[in-house]
Amino acid sequence: MTIRDKTAIAGLGSTPYYKRGTSLPQTLPELVCKAIIAAVDDAGLTVKDIDGFAYYSEGFDTPYLMETLGIPEIRYTATLTGSGGGSAGAVGLAASAIVSGMAETVVVVGGTQMAEQRFGSLMSAYPQTPENAFFSSAGLVGPGHMFALLARRHMHLYGTTREHFAEVAISTRLNAMRNPGAVMRKPMSRDDYFNAPMIADPCCLFDFCLETDGAIAVVVTSTERARDLRRDPVRILASTHGGGRDWGRALYWMNMPDEAFASGGHAPVARGLYAQAGVTPGDIDCAQIYDHFSPMVITQLEDYGFCGKGEGGPFVASGAIRYDGGSLPVNTDGGQLSAGYIWGMSHVREGVEQLRGTAVSQVADAELVLVTGGPSSLPVSGLILAK
Repeated sequence: MTIRDKTAIAGLGSTPYYKRGTSLPQTLPELVCKAIIAAVDDAGLTVKDIDGFAYYSEGFDTPYLMETLGIPEIRYTATLTGSGGGSAGAVGLAASAIVSGMAETVVVVGGTQMAEQRFGSLMSAYPQTPENAFFSSAGLVGPGHMFALLARRHMHLYGTTREHFAEVAISTRLNAMRNPGAVMRKPMSRDDYFNAPMIADPCCLFDFCLETDGAIAVVVTSTERARDLRRDPVRILASTHGGGRDWGRALYWMNMPDEAFASGGHAPVARGLYAQAGVTPGDIDCAQIYDHFSPMVITQLEDYGFCGKGEGGPFVASGAIRYDGGSLPVNTDGGQLSAGYIWGMSHVREGVEQLRGTAVSQVADAELVLVTGGPSSLPVSGLILAK
């Protein structure tokens, strides 16, 4: 059995993106509920039609959501293990529930609110344990410190440069400048990039994603049922999650062999994704690549076969990921680097918008969109959406 092309995204809802801490006095559950209500309304449904939830990154409290929203009965609620790596895979989790007959209308929702704990120093809040001793004793208090080590290794092995990272950041900012919902719309020049503070060498301020508050939800149901709802369905062609042992806990152990260390950890998931969908990298019209740090966009482009191993730097330098004239427009809404960071759900949102033909930076004749979850401790995940 496969989930291929049997389910679809029928509804999409989102709060605005808020700069970190400015969503108060709203609570995170409030933001999440607003996104869910907007998503079911977009689909032409009501909250009483929801009979399942699929989460990632520890998820949310299902009975609280039922109590608050007035959902009478749930038949399915599940969470992918891991963290932001599961954002694309949670959509596949919902699809699997529907294909197996366990539920009919499943909501996938992600949300963040950083009033108390900044993601930029997330590991500093972790308990001191033997498992955490390696990175905590080295002063690695945030994901950016850790991914900077992977970026440096990629530079050492393949000649990747900060010019390549700059191209990712600048290209993404250009997309955000067209997006009225993006948090960062100020133009960014090459000089702006290289004059920015170095946060974790070789990554400067503009290589780091934003810290924002907000929530995004999608409604997943069968493709057949979705055709009778309010919006044109966006088909879920394939979704995979998992990864190889060589990547494993990734930045939490740093024991990957060289090929995995200088990667995004997505290669096994990418192989399974293309096989499930029956397509190749050349069939993808645009890609929404998890961009918590600009070097990891380059490594994922390699993992998903858009260029050879170690060729990601020259690939982006060629202009390939630009919206204007690029062969593979990437993060067309401004991504997490410049539009908003909702643990990867903004990429699912933009994938849906592209295939509905409603994106601000609409890719002409977009038929297939790749969405990825974050390079992080396993599982990582991928998703191919189709018109």
